[in-house]
Amino acid sequence: MKTVVVIGGGITGLSTMYYLQKAAKANSISVRLVLIEGNEKLGGKIMTVQDGPFKIETGADSIVARKQNIKPLLNELNLEDQVVYNATGKSFIHTDGELKKIPEDALYGIPMSLESLAKSELVSAQGKVDALKDFYTKNETFTKNDSIGLFLESFLGKELVQKQISPVLSGVYSGELNELTIAKTLPEMLDYKNEYGSIIRGLSENKHKYQSKGNKKFLSFKNGLSMLVERLEEHLDTVEILKGTLAEKIRRNDDRYIISLANGETLETDFIVLSTPHTTAQKLLGDQELDRDFTGLINSSMISIYLGFDIPDSNLPNDGTGFIVGDNSDLICNACTWTSRKWEHTSKNSQLLVRLFYKSSSPDYDRLQSLKKQELIKVALSDIKNSLGITGTPITSEVTKWHEDMPNYHIKHPHIVQSLEAKIAANYPNVLLAGCSYYGVGIPDCIANGEKKAREICEKW
Repeated sequence: MKTVVVIGGGITGLSTMYYLQKAAKANSISVRLVLIEGNEKLGGKIMTVQDGPFKIETGADSIVARKQNIKPLLNELNLEDQVVYNATGKSFIHTDGELKKIPEDALYGIPMSLESLAKSELVSAQGKVDALKDFYTKNETFTKNDSIGLFLESFLGKELVQKQISPVLSGVYSGELNELTIAKTLPEMLDYKNEYGSIIRGLSENKHKYQSKGNKKFLSFKNGLSMLVERLEEHLDTVEILKGTLAEKIRRNDDRYIISLANGETLETDFIVLSTPHTTAQKLLGDQELDRDFTGLINSSMISIYLGFDIPDSNLPNDGTGFIVGDNSDLICNACTWTSRKWEHTSKNSQLLVRLFYKSSSPDYDRLQSLKKQELIKVALSDIKNSLGITGTPITSEVTKWHEDMPNYHIKHPHIVQSLEAKIAANYPNVLLAGCSYYGVGIPDCIANGEKKAREICEKW
C-alpha cells in the first residue's frame, strides 16, 4: 500500500488531501494518507476569532466569488447554505487629505470602460488623455514574464497607474508593481491587449467574468472562513491528521522517503507534498543546490489591526466599504476595510468594526514591527481619526503580525520556481512543492493548486 504525506495543514494542504481521498475512494485504491501540521489548529492563514459581538478574520477575510473551482467544492462540502456575500459599496483612495472614489466600473483600479476613465476623480484631464493611447498603441514586446507595472504604464500612462491602479494592485499582491510579473498578477490583461488591441476594450468585452451575484465579488460564511477549514477536516475521514507535530527533516531512502518528526518518531512514505512556506520546505530538504533557488524567493510582511467600537456602523462618513492609501496621504496605514459595513455577519449588533493594514512596503514598517500591541492600537486610532473623523475607545481589538509570511511574486519568481521544480524532480522524485509560496495567492488558487498536486500523484499510483 502506498503512503502519501502532506506537510502543512493550510488550505492548500487540506485541499490536496481532500482531492487525494476523493480519488482514492472513487477508484477503490488502498492508500495511506497522512497530514502533518505543526500548529495545534489547521487552516494556516485562515483563522476566525469570535470576540464578543464581533467575528474577526485574523488572516484571509474572503474568497473571490468568480473563481470557477469554488462552487463545486462548496456544494460537495454542504456549505452553500452557509455562504454570505460582501455588501456592495464604493471603495476609496485616501489622497491629498481626503477620500476619493475609485471608479466602480474598474478592476483593481483599471478602467473597464471609457466612461469609467472619464469619471475618475483620481486622475487629471491630461492623465486621462494619456490613457487613451491604450486604444492605438500595439504591444510588440511584452510577455507574461515582464513587469505588470511597466506593462500598464506603457499603455495606460504613468499617472493612471500611479494614482489609481498601483495603490489597489500593490496592496493585493504585496509588492511594487514594477517588480511583479504579469503572469503572477493579471495575465489576462496581456491577452486582452493582444486580442482586442486595448486593455480597456478587452475588459469591457469580458466584463461578465468579473461580475457575480449583483456585483457581489467576494464570499465568506455565516460563522467565518474557518467554517471551510472545519468542514474540510470533517470530510477527511480516512486521513491521519497529526496536529501539533513538527516535521524536521526529509531523507531519501532508495525510492521512498523518511520524514523525521520533532517528537522523535519517523514516517516512511512514497510521496510527499510540501505545502509549507518556502523557508520551511528549504529546511526540510536541507540541500545546498536547492538553497540557491529557495533564497531567491521573497516574502513580504503585514500587520493587521482590528478595532471594534460601541458605536453604530452608520457613523461611517461615506457609503463605502473601505479605502486604500495613496502616495499623497499623511496616514501611516496602507489600507482600511470597514468590516462591519462590508460583512454584516461580522458585527452582531451592527457596531463599527474596522481593519487596518500596515505593510512592509511602508517606510514606517520597521518601527511598527517593534511596537507592542497597545502602541500599535494607538497608531491605528490616530489613522481612524485622521481618515474617518471617528474617535473613541475600542471595546475590542485584535493585532496579528504576519512577518515575512506573504509571498512576493517578483520578476525572477517564475524562473526560480521552474528551476526548483526541475531540480526536485531530478533529485527527489515524488516530492512536490505546493502552495502560495510558488503558485498563486488567494484561497481559490490554493485550492486549485491542491487539486492539481493530488492529480499529479494519482497519475503515478
